[in-house]
Amino acid sequence: MPTIWYLEDNSRFFESLFFILSYFRELIVLIFYVLTTGVYLLLFYQSERKRYLTFYLNKIAADVQMVAEGERNSDDISIQPEFQVLAEGIQKIIASSEEAINEVKKAEQLKNELVTSVAHDLRSPLTSIIGYLDLINNDRYCNEVELRHYIQIIHDKTSSLHTLINDIFEYTYMQNQQVKLRKESINIEEMLNQLAVQSRMQLEEAKMEYRLYCTATDPIVVGDGGKLARVFENLIQNAIRYGSKGKYIDVGLSDTEKTVEIEIANYGQAISQLDLPHIFERFYRVEKSRSQFTGGSGLGLAIVKSIVDLHNGQIEVMSKMGRTAFTIKLLKK
Repeated sequence: MPTIWYLEDNSRFFESLFFILSYFRELIVLIFYVLTTGVYLLLFYQSERKRYLTFYLNKIAADVQMVAEGERNSDDISIQPEFQVLAEGIQKIIASSEEAINEVKKAEQLKNELVTSVAHDLRSPLTSIIGYLDLINNDRYCNEVELRHYIQIIHDKTSSLHTLINDIFEYTYMQNQQVKLRKESINIEEMLNQLAVQSRMQLEEAKMEYRLYCTATDPIVVGDGGKLARVFENLIQNAIRYGSKGKYIDVGLSDTEKTVEIEIANYGQAISQLDLPHIFERFYRVEKSRSQFTGGSGLGLAIVKSIVDLHNGQIEVMSKMGRTAFTIKLLKK
């Protein structure tokens, strides 16, 4: 009020304004109380909203703590419209954490399985080698023929052990994401013909015939020649080992504008539909006895899959009664 009196005494404008407003005293009082009530409600709203937000933040923090302790599921976190983005972010973090934990557990399980499989496959030939060496060391053989037989067995077991160790080394090397490929232009048709020549002795021993059918007009891909040769060599050896009863190994070569497709088929016993989804897993064998006569290290197809993946290609297998075919798609340059 002193301020109003001062303005009225020292300003003709305010004197005139207050004179006009004096005719609307009730309206002025109403406006004053409305404004006062509005300010009070605004302050009350801000205070209550702060309490509301603080309450739900504490509730979300408590829910997250319960999720961390395993007492609740991440989907059970209370979500209010104001915290939709925050809650979604927290759920993504929790999902990522759970995925990372599962990956760590899976890696640990795979490591344990790898150690178990390697220990089993190393122990078998080593046991035989030690056993026959003990026989030789203790002169427990009848004649030189039997001695040479024991030495041949030791040689075979050592070769098998050497192959297994090389396969394990190559598989672990391929799993390293920092593997660098020596990329160059490769004619797949020439490579398959060369591998056929290199496998001629084994094909003759198995009484099998290698047949190449090529409809590709430009079978050139960019990749690491040595590693791709290992892919086709493994598949051909696999076809000889398991498809000798079929007498033929048929290799089909075709291409599209962007890819070269290679199909390697044999006509031996079909692979069970239960085994097909696991055929490229390391140490997985269709023949479960782990016999040296019916299977290799169990890493051949896993190595094949790793090399194809490194080349951004695709590999799949189809097997039905009397025919098993591996199909590889590689990108052209």
